[in-house]
Amino acid sequence: MTSDKTLKIGFFDKYLTLWVILCMAAGVLIGKFMPDIPAFFGRFEYANVSIPIAVLIWLMIWPMMMKVDFASIRNVGKNPKGLYVTWVTNWLIKPFTMFGIAAFFFYVVFKNLIPAELAKDYLAGAILLGAAPCTAMVFVWSHLTRGNPAYTVVQVATNDLIILPAFAPIVALLLGVGGIKIPWDTLLLSVALFVVVPLAGGVLTRMHVIKTKGLDFLNATFLPKFSRVTIGGLLLTLVLIFSFQGEIILKNPLHIVLIAVPLIIQTYLIFFIAYLAAKKLKLAHDIAAPAGMIGASNFFELSVAVAISLFGTASPVVLATIVGVLVEVPVMLSLVKMANRTTHWFGKEK
Repeated sequence: MTSDKTLKIGFFDKYLTLWVILCMAAGVLIGKFMPDIPAFFGRFEYANVSIPIAVLIWLMIWPMMMKVDFASIRNVGKNPKGLYVTWVTNWLIKPFTMFGIAAFFFYVVFKNLIPAELAKDYLAGAILLGAAPCTAMVFVWSHLTRGNPAYTVVQVATNDLIILPAFAPIVALLLGVGGIKIPWDTLLLSVALFVVVPLAGGVLTRMHVIKTKGLDFLNATFLPKFSRVTIGGLLLTLVLIFSFQGEIILKNPLHIVLIAVPLIIQTYLIFFIAYLAAKKLKLAHDIAAPAGMIGASNFFELSVAVAISLFGTASPVVLATIVGVLVEVPVMLSLVKMANRTTHWFGKEK
């Protein structure tokens, strides 16, 4: 479980969209006027994985995994209905609605605005976002909606474990349906690098700190030290990615807005599916709100990492996942406000 100190939304978190925009602009300018910089970093690759970006992504994901108390899973059977909502929404509904909505907009609504090849790439990015439900920022959203912190931990912990076997097959299936060829070895390597390694590292680090210093020290002192590391890793990653993406963006600035449209619609849709399902099941608001937030929010760090590994740093697929970062905070904050205004929809769980 995390403490209130680790959950308070900080200055960088609150204005994350602003920082994302600034870093995007900085990256584009670097790519246009200082192309030697992305060319230099582009030389450091192994198996299509950018080593500098891999390091930065570990800085993002590892601290998030340290927040999750996997020991809480032993309580999974005590109150399972909220978990059912989370699991069904995230793994049986969300990836497929994302695919359907994104394909409809990119191939039909925006057919005359987005070339066919770019539409296919943007769909791939949307698929990666849809197959990766939130695993860390949901602690913030849960806190802001006065969610049950112990139950949120169980929701997130079980979700993280489901990612291990479910993410790669779902991504491969939907990319295949979308006509996008995918190398299985690279996808599995991506899951190993950006899920298994930071997950295991986070768990081991958490266990070591609790064993040597105690749980209070972990929550009150140790974890807060990494909050800026996570955001810093994200922002530096964006600068580097957009230095590779500069030419595509300058040629297609409208595409950022077009990509955002289906992502925003998907976010609201999935939230209401989970939130209203929880209401139908007569769950308490402090369980229903986090259930909606987990599905609505995305594990965009993982999506960005896998997009880079599969398609390369200069691919439009990566751009689509980055737009997910861009819209994440303002959309989720609007859902927080909505959830807080509808507490009267819920009684105590029966």
